[in-house]
Amino acid sequence: SYMCDVCDFSCTHSHKLNLHKRIHTEEKIYKCEDCGKCFLLFARLREHIMIHTGEKVYKCEHCGKHFMLFKRAKVHMTTHTGERPYTCDVCGVGFG
Repeated sequence: SYMCDVCDFSCTHSHKLNLHKRIHTEEKIYKCEDCGKCFLLFARLREHIMIHTGEKVYKCEHCGKHFMLFKRAKVHMTTHTGERPYTCDVCGVGFG
């Protein structure tokens, strides 16, 4: 197990610890060439770039609607499936 020496984060792979440590150092190595905004993770830069290009790569399996962000596509798909992936801690009611 790999442990962060700044906080209580731990993980089983050294590369995940190295990524985590960037939170403390604010090291952001992935930079958008269009606007200069920087990111800790390449995946976040890739999502950000779609704002500039207007590209919508995530497609709803049910209706074909496209989204820029995976999480927005996933939330949208719950309108077709009726899935309620989140539960209120207070009352226990599910929501999407």
